[in-house]
Amino acid sequence: MAIVETGPVATAEPAAVVPRRAARSTWARLKPTVLALIVPLLLLAFWQVATTQQWTRLIPTPYAVGEYMIDFAVGGIYDDAYSATLTTHLLASMSRVYGGFALAALFALPIGILIGRVPSARMLLDPFLQVMRPIPVTAWLPLSMILFGLGAKSAFALVCLGAFYPILLNTIFGVRSVDPKLFEAASMLGCRGNAQFYKVVLPAATPSIFTGLRLGLGLAWFVIVVGEMTGVPEGLGAVIMDGRTLSRTELVICGMIVIGLAGYLSDRVVVALGNYLLRWSPNHHG
Repeated sequence: MAIVETGPVATAEPAAVVPRRAARSTWARLKPTVLALIVPLLLLAFWQVATTQQWTRLIPTPYAVGEYMIDFAVGGIYDDAYSATLTTHLLASMSRVYGGFALAALFALPIGILIGRVPSARMLLDPFLQVMRPIPVTAWLPLSMILFGLGAKSAFALVCLGAFYPILLNTIFGVRSVDPKLFEAASMLGCRGNAQFYKVVLPAATPSIFTGLRLGLGLAWFVIVVGEMTGVPEGLGAVIMDGRTLSRTELVICGMIVIGLAGYLSDRVVVALGNYLLRWSPNHHG
């Protein structure tokens, strides 16, 4: 009698397993968004309770701020000087933030690489930069108005100054932190001289450089309020200062919200770019 060998018989999954897997997959996709919304919603609830219970009479309710935000964006509710001007002010601030940030990166990156790689440059430049770094941007406000006059040039210069040092320090740190074993390995593989800068130093320092770019861009949005105190007619910082002068708290809060959202979206762009350029690194995920 011949014995016929048969392979393992495939069994169908229980009907309840597939929905559970689908539910877990859905939750895995939604979990980051849900967790990210918890703190803002709790803050919004506290804000609502604090204003409706009149713990403070100087802060408007979330509904009043939301209503004014709509008017600030598209108009049709209050029809005042700030109705439907959000795009104008946002674009004005973005031009100063991104322009000042780009100029800061243009100077900070090569100077940071130079200080990190060349001991003589470090001894020459680092003491001076470390003395200048603790001076707050607000202290430079009067001097910037003298040097560049009232208006957008002063704001541009202050934003550039605010973004410069985070980019510089993280670039220096990244360049100086390159593992010496990487240079030895590169030499054994025939990579010597200036080629090591492009093949070893820049790839190893790129994570720190992108950290500096993120910090610099965040500080650029932070400084824009100070920068636009120099008499510019348009910009989110100018809107916040006008709201303070006119005692219009809802206008101040709207400007703060727009700056926060714009800064967050800008940071996500830098993170996405960093993740793309560092996709070869298994240890990096911004």
